[in-house]
Amino acid sequence: MSHFTSEDEALLQSMLRQLLQSVKEKITGAPSVECAEEILLHLEETDENFHNYEFVKYLRQYIKNTVGPVIEEETEKYTSAQNQSEISGYDTLVQHLTKKTRESKEYREMMHALKNVMMVVVESLINKFEEDRMHNKELDSKTKKERQSGYFTDNCSDSDSSFNQSYAFMSQEQLQLLAERLDPIQPKEVRQEALQILCFAPPSDILSSENWPNLRKHLTISLSDPDATFSEKILRFYAKTFSSSPFNMTREVYTSLARHLELYFLSGEHSLRISAGLDVSNTDINRLLKKVRLLNEYQKEAPSSWIRHPEKYMEDVVESTLSLLSVKHEPNHPACPDFLGPVYFLALLDIKAVWFKKWTHAYYSRRVVLRLLEKKYKSLINAAVQQCFDYFEFCKAEVNKSSEVSGFFQQHCSDKQNFSYTGQELQYIYFVHSLCLLGRLLIYKEGQNLFPVQLKNRKDGVSITDMLVLFTQLIYYSPSYPKTALTAHTDSYSPEGLVMEILQVFCDQTGCVAECLYTDAVIDALLHPVQSLLSGTEVCINCLEATLCDVADILARITASEDGLSLLLYGENEKNSKDSPTAAHVIVQFTKKLLHDDLSLLSGSELLPVVKGAFIFICRQMYRTCEGLQMLIPYGLHESIAEAWRKTNLLSERVSTPVAGAASTSSISLEPKNTLLWEETLLDALLNFSMTPRGLFLLHSTGAMNDCVNFMFNSLLKKLQTNEYEELGNQVIVTQMATTPMGAVALQSSGFIKALVTELWSLLECGKDDLRITQPKSAPVDPIDQSCQKSFLSLINLLTYPAVFELLSKQNMPNKPVYSFREVPSDVIDIIDRLIILNSEAKIHSLFSYEQSHIFGLRLLNVLCCELNTLLLLETQYKVSQVLLTAQEENVTEPSEGPGVFIIDGLSVERNHILVRINLIGGPQERILPLRALDKGSDPYPWPMFSSFPLPKCYLAGIPRKAEFRQDNDLDKLLTLLKSPEKPTGWTENYRKQFCKVMKARSDSISGPVLAELIEKFVSHLSESRTDCYFSTGNYKAMEIDVKKESLSSVQQLGVEMTVRYGKYLNLLKEDAENGLCFVLMNCEKFLKQQQRTVVSSLCCLQERYAGYDWFASSIFLIMSGDRERTLTFLQQFSCLLVSAFLWLPRLHLSIHLPITTVEYGIHPVYFCSAHHIEMLLKAELPLVCSAFHMSGFTPSQICLQWITQCFWNYMDWSEICHYIAICILLGPDYQIYMCISVFRHLQQDILKHTEAHDLQVFLKEEALHGFRVSDYLDYMEKLEAIYRPMLLKDMRTIRVQNT
Repeated sequence: MSHFTSEDEALLQSMLRQLLQSVKEKITGAPSVECAEEILLHLEETDENFHNYEFVKYLRQYIKNTVGPVIEEETEKYTSAQNQSEISGYDTLVQHLTKKTRESKEYREMMHALKNVMMVVVESLINKFEEDRMHNKELDSKTKKERQSGYFTDNCSDSDSSFNQSYAFMSQEQLQLLAERLDPIQPKEVRQEALQILCFAPPSDILSSENWPNLRKHLTISLSDPDATFSEKILRFYAKTFSSSPFNMTREVYTSLARHLELYFLSGEHSLRISAGLDVSNTDINRLLKKVRLLNEYQKEAPSSWIRHPEKYMEDVVESTLSLLSVKHEPNHPACPDFLGPVYFLALLDIKAVWFKKWTHAYYSRRVVLRLLEKKYKSLINAAVQQCFDYFEFCKAEVNKSSEVSGFFQQHCSDKQNFSYTGQELQYIYFVHSLCLLGRLLIYKEGQNLFPVQLKNRKDGVSITDMLVLFTQLIYYSPSYPKTALTAHTDSYSPEGLVMEILQVFCDQTGCVAECLYTDAVIDALLHPVQSLLSGTEVCINCLEATLCDVADILARITASEDGLSLLLYGENEKNSKDSPTAAHVIVQFTKKLLHDDLSLLSGSELLPVVKGAFIFICRQMYRTCEGLQMLIPYGLHESIAEAWRKTNLLSERVSTPVAGAASTSSISLEPKNTLLWEETLLDALLNFSMTPRGLFLLHSTGAMNDCVNFMFNSLLKKLQTNEYEELGNQVIVTQMATTPMGAVALQSSGFIKALVTELWSLLECGKDDLRITQPKSAPVDPIDQSCQKSFLSLINLLTYPAVFELLSKQNMPNKPVYSFREVPSDVIDIIDRLIILNSEAKIHSLFSYEQSHIFGLRLLNVLCCELNTLLLLETQYKVSQVLLTAQEENVTEPSEGPGVFIIDGLSVERNHILVRINLIGGPQERILPLRALDKGSDPYPWPMFSSFPLPKCYLAGIPRKAEFRQDNDLDKLLTLLKSPEKPTGWTENYRKQFCKVMKARSDSISGPVLAELIEKFVSHLSESRTDCYFSTGNYKAMEIDVKKESLSSVQQLGVEMTVRYGKYLNLLKEDAENGLCFVLMNCEKFLKQQQRTVVSSLCCLQERYAGYDWFASSIFLIMSGDRERTLTFLQQFSCLLVSAFLWLPRLHLSIHLPITTVEYGIHPVYFCSAHHIEMLLKAELPLVCSAFHMSGFTPSQICLQWITQCFWNYMDWSEICHYIAICILLGPDYQIYMCISVFRHLQQDILKHTEAHDLQVFLKEEALHGFRVSDYLDYMEKLEAIYRPMLLKDMRTIRVQNT
């Protein structure tokens, strides 16, 4: 095959042609012939498709067939030589084969044949090129006369460039000759021929030649030639250059074209006026538009490459553009106001100013653009602003008439192609361009620095706020347009749609952009239609319903941000609502009128439900927060929404019976669907009240609790809420509901708890049914596998004491003799039975993953028992500690002699930790909890295990020593004040100040008898004052006889045992203290029963006795060192004070002092008042902590209710518990709120860390408050008091009449 036939030559020619065609762009981009040769020589390195070219494949096969046998022969020789160890190594082999092959006869013959055939092929290609060139020249001259100036889209394209058939390069001599021939002084025919050659030549050769400056000058002049042929070919060359040359070359072409246009507009040749309109079918106008279009195409493409070149290149392009767009006649010119400048032509081609958007997208170019606008071309911005104001004035004047601008929109939404524009249409197009440009400009800080701008007809400058107000007013003053046109054309140029896009972008921004939007002026402009409807004044607005929906959309976006919400609630400078109502008041008033159908202008409108839903959503954004709800409460919005829901619910239940033969219409089937959608909207609005404690209380009052929970559960089943924000919101709602008895019962009846338990079981035991098992499941590394973590946290959120009491009270453990593998738990009691109390072989054998599942149950039990009331309930009903002790006893080795040794495994370690936790009461320095992890070394678990009580003494911290009493002047003054027989006006305030002074200086001195005397005498003084007595109490005489322990409930009995054990550990109680505490508890129960009402309710917590143990009375008993008479007297006097409602929770159980509805809900004021304000202050004072709670799906109210209910037992040492009680009694009930905020401040870093670890709930419930001292935060609490006390005390005093 060393000789080639004529068929081989033809085939090679075709394949070489294809190769050159494929690499055309790389060759034409080369600045010289030498560079083009280098590109071809290194094509294999740079072209990933090199080995796929047919020419390369052919050559590879030819070489293989020719020298392949030589290589094989030499390889065999090498192999035999290697066996004889003559040569070795791969590199040596390659070198050997290469040398032998190149020296072979076959190789020399192959190279000779290839050279000969390629010479023939290349010569044929060159001849073919000359023939094609002559043919194209003839064809061009033939069609020149036939070519018409058609639409400019195709003629500017380089897709049909004749260079597709060309591979020639031009020398410098040829380029010089070409430049000379293009000189305007040359004959027309010479210039046309030169232009023809120019179009065929590679742009890289032209632009890199030394003759390019002269050539560019000649081309710029030729663009103005009356003969259209010249500009057509030059534009074609420019287009080809733009598409195939680098930016550093094309920028000269661009600036040349921009300069030509600038000169054209300045020369006076262009005499068109705006008022005369524009006919784009006119030949001259068509040519002009082609030039502007080419500029615009380049403007949109250039930003993708100019960052790779010097900034000066980009600045040249930007400045030439801005200089062109700023062209206008001199002020004295008669056509100055009516001048149709270049910006109008650019707006025609790029109406939404996409070029400006791309130029300002990156900081690299934005900085240059805005700097030039500020220093040299601010008139461009001024003109755009003026155009927007002119259009607004026109719309405002024509708002009640048939506007011609409206006609323009309708016309351009039709299917007919339009080739002419009226003056008003041109003005509108320029307005849209200006609007989009300004909207983009204002979202950048540097762009905002261009304002204010001065306009001729305005005295004051136009500020950013003025522009945003203008944009807002355009929403409702711009002309209306047919809805059909809007739906048919998605790329709408309506002012309303464009302004909405701009304002939505503003709403989504942060920092200085948002600050511009968050002003009273903008909000007032947005609320103008709403205010007009509320006041009953004439509303001159187009498309009122659509306008209201747009306004609601922007307001909802503003409300979604913290700063925006604050603006709506309090105004720009937190103005006093007495002077003028803030936006929030206006919105809620309007929403109520919408719900009550009190607006005649909107009655009967098809879009009315949409408008209602939009404004309800704004209110929902507000009342989802504590501060927003606080402002909206007086309006009773929850009642209005509930009333509307009840009406809609009645309508949805009336299903019309179909009549035979009746014509079915779409409206009949659509109406029930719309009714159902409206009903779901209202339910969703009601459901979102439960995001806050007070809101949940209001939801209870509507009677729609069960329906809302059912709606939420069904929505979760349908996976309607797919985004993370909504999912977190639902978790918060569930957590809030689980903190109330009625909420827990509603979750149970809806099926939510069953679904949660079922999902947990499938993850723990079954796995997903639809998951193909291709390999064994890996054993979990963590105690709780990641797949179960979410379910674990959900159970913790759910199982608060109110929920546990409703779900488990008087529920017996199933303890079945046999459990089927397919038997799936469906309730909380089943989880306890199957995962926690594994007291039978049947339960153990029913688990596929016994250890993993049981550890899950034990971890859950550990968290639940941190809430002392839950611990007492589980212990009294299910004997949890005995079950764990039995399991420990059975988990020992079986030696031949002597007692067995405890087996240390994951389960025994968990059980040991829980047993210590549930049987020891104490703060962080008063008890020692064993770790739940093994240490490295010889003794991996140093903590002793046990299977019977008492606990090993190593878990008891050293008995705290009583502080030595030292004389102190401040303390002496405090005691003197206390014992003075006369208590003049201001005594209480002086007493509190002196107490704070002692607390800050020597807090340890306020303990024991001193503390008891301080609170006892102070409460006695307040109880004698009518102004300080909040509750009226009857006379009660304590029973003289001793009360036996057996007369108390089992929960109280166990609580008494734990309290006495803790008191003895603290050296506060004597041996007979148990009877004394029983005496106090029984008398308190009888005393409080005199102030209770009878309530008929299905809730377990409302059945006579208080559902839980009285931790506050027990704390007072310890403070009084076990003196029962003194304790009872104190509690009786204390019960008449307001603070008793918040410190002593049993005080208001079934109380006659609360409204009957409040009692029936089973919600304590500590939750809907104290906890509500804790969440509100937390958001204001510690926003990071507030966000961490929300991200965890957990609520501050739940953990605070737990802390307050058990008086911080197990969370703080006894001395700090005493200080907590003292500051609340002596300084006021609002200090309970400040105390919790201080705790969160102390824990801030830990909270953020555990939020990231996804175990915040577990941390807050299990961990004590290490290092927290009340006295350290007293200054902080006083600061909070100065800010919030008036509001908090006012709200706390309303609990007696809380019936909203």
